Amino acid sequence: MTLIKSISGIRGTIGGKAGDGLSPFDVLKFTSAYGAWIQKAHPGVKCKVVIGRDARISGQMVSGLVSSTLMSLGIDVIDTGLSTTPTVEMAVPYHQAQGGIILTASHNPKQWNALKLLNHKGEFISADDGAEVLHIAENGNVEFADVNSLGKLSTDQLAIARHIESILTLPMVDRKAIKAAKFIVAIDCVNSTGGIALPPLLKALGVDQVIELYCTPDGNFPHNPEPLPEHLTEISKVVVKNKAHLGLVVDPDVDRLAIVCEDGEMFGEEYTLVAVADYVLQHKKGNTVSNLSSTRALRDVTEKHGGNYASSAVGEVNVVEKMKATNAVIGGEGNGGVILPELHYGRDALAGIALFLSHLAKSGKSCSMLRSSYPGYFISKNKIELTPDVNVDLILENIIEKYKNHPVNTIDGVKIEFDKEWVHLRRSNTEPIIRIYSESQSMTTANNLAGKIIADIKDILSGVLSKV
Repeated sequence: MTLIKSISGIRGTIGGKAGDGLSPFDVLKFTSAYGAWIQKAHPGVKCKVVIGRDARISGQMVSGLVSSTLMSLGIDVIDTGLSTTPTVEMAVPYHQAQGGIILTASHNPKQWNALKLLNHKGEFISADDGAEVLHIAENGNVEFADVNSLGKLSTDQLAIARHIESILTLPMVDRKAIKAAKFIVAIDCVNSTGGIALPPLLKALGVDQVIELYCTPDGNFPHNPEPLPEHLTEISKVVVKNKAHLGLVVDPDVDRLAIVCEDGEMFGEEYTLVAVADYVLQHKKGNTVSNLSSTRALRDVTEKHGGNYASSAVGEVNVVEKMKATNAVIGGEGNGGVILPELHYGRDALAGIALFLSHLAKSGKSCSMLRSSYPGYFISKNKIELTPDVNVDLILENIIEKYKNHPVNTIDGVKIEFDKEWVHLRRSNTEPIIRIYSESQSMTTANNLAGKIIADIKDILSGVLSKV
């Protein structure tokens, strides 16, 4: 059993002993801490919190625990039921709530669930706020309401419909062009809430032919729910067999978007954001942001349109912070996460779909042709496992010294740039591991670059051991 406590939320496997997984005890403990933090941040206010969940099997049980706990603190709960992460994010400011909790373990398998915590803006709470929530949870400094002050529960069954309507009103979403393109679209919603969000969105956009795979929101994921190429073989075959123009795949909470081209090949999660950014920048000049481990192609596209690109530490909250600081018009992460500030500051696969289909329709190109129009980069993902006694900070310091004549970024691990190639080293917070991401214009050179850094680390380790 696993329980992971982080500043952005609580994630764990269902079952087991309290403290070892996401048990009812742990749900109560951390929900209470979050509720106490909300009340402290909004003194003298009758607080409201919006909740929503993906379709995983444990969702209804966890939702009941969360809503009851919040009400026991005197907090009113607005339950959107089966929903998506971006839908809940947008529902928080709509209801003028003081916070929100999304019950989803995102791309993790069905035995996982999580509490993702939002502030009054519908954005993930900051590192400092998250640390305070964890502190309250560990200290148990929570006061529950008396019987006359308990919170009330209400439901919001129109949250997804409002979300879709907000997307349709975006000036860059061209329903006329999409309808004229007469797209045939296959979708894989992994039996989660994408199954109740994508079909009405596509219908509203003017897509009349939709081939639905796994759109029953019962939480029985038919394959690993992370939208990676190795998990998308079925929809790839369906796209080709049915001569569809493209396939769309979302994760269980619908904040990541993967695209399959008409030939069954992957558009590439990294390039979801690149393509959408290209379209946005054609209509709205400005800057872009992605995290340090995302493809350089976004920078190339941004500079082509006369904008400036900036990178942030890994994590949505960090991307959003950098987007606000640079007044970016589009941003996100290379995992298929698109953030459009004009709509809201959160990764949103539904917005990504509307913008991508508008782009594809107006380009007059096939999906594969559109993909080939962007700079070709390949990312190699590796890791080196160390013994617990190894000083990881010392290794990273030695790497920085070795490559001091190259551009080095240390806001999140160490990223070294070599012209249009880069390598990013990040230490694990839970294991003695250094993750090594490298990018180049071929997979062979990306792998070679990672291999060179791994060899450097081994040399550093040998030097340290020889001095012992």
